[in-house]
Amino acid sequence: MSMINKVPASAGAEWLLGAFALLRKAPLALGLLGLIWGLLSLLVVQAMTLNVTAGLVLQLGLGVAGPVLFGGLVWAVHEVEQGRGASPAHLLQALHERRVGSLLATLLPQLAAVLVLGALLFVMIGPAQLQQLAEVMTELQRSAQAGAQPDPELVRSLPVGRLFLWMLLMFAALLAISLVTFVAVPGIMLGGNDGITAMRDSFRACLHNLTALVVFYVLLLIALFAISFAVQLVSLLVQLVAGPDAGMWVSNLLLMAVLMPLLAGAVFYAWRQMLGVSEAAPLQTHLEA
Repeated sequence: MSMINKVPASAGAEWLLGAFALLRKAPLALGLLGLIWGLLSLLVVQAMTLNVTAGLVLQLGLGVAGPVLFGGLVWAVHEVEQGRGASPAHLLQALHERRVGSLLATLLPQLAAVLVLGALLFVMIGPAQLQQLAEVMTELQRSAQAGAQPDPELVRSLPVGRLFLWMLLMFAALLAISLVTFVAVPGIMLGGNDGITAMRDSFRACLHNLTALVVFYVLLLIALFAISFAVQLVSLLVQLVAGPDAGMWVSNLLLMAVLMPLLAGAVFYAWRQMLGVSEAAPLQTHLEA
């Protein structure tokens, strides 16, 4: 049976610091992988401006490919941590390892959440009030674009209590999804587990280490704020020289080049400490699965 390692709350900081250390170790190689992902995302957005249907299909395809690309990033950060190099080919490493099916299985919780939340929204609010909600949102958008004050009666006519309850359910679903998938990808790519086993282990490991997870997410939000601020400064300089479109491209590409390797490195260290018994044993006590 698998073992779940109990880590201290400070481990959440170690995951993020370890990810930054890996990024500093190979900034160009790892940054290039995130840059490629960001470029694919921007090309999909551009395709949507040309043809909405084609853009939506490409957006869906990129969403499905997301776990595969992230699995490649996890593999790449592991290679860097072991003293080897990272390359763009690692983004498709799941194909070589025959892990695509297991990685795609990590999309199942999101799909289930969308279906269940959609059904709950229909049942809790009702079709008539859903149509009214759409009309209110459209009117609020028009008022905002015109710089006018929206009519307060528009909001009062909505079932605010039921909408708030639905939002609470959505938040609970997002929390459950994050626990299920947090270290599932490294469990698949590096641990050799199938998708269901990896998600089960991720959920149980996160439940055993909620304090470390909270510390990690708090520090990640702070890091994201600092990274976004630095990226926006660079983007403003580019806008002054080459215009707003170039600034937008640079901003998105730089953010992806830093953020995606950083997330991959963090979940790699989290997986190794919480589930990699042989590598993480000095830090933790073990709980039998």
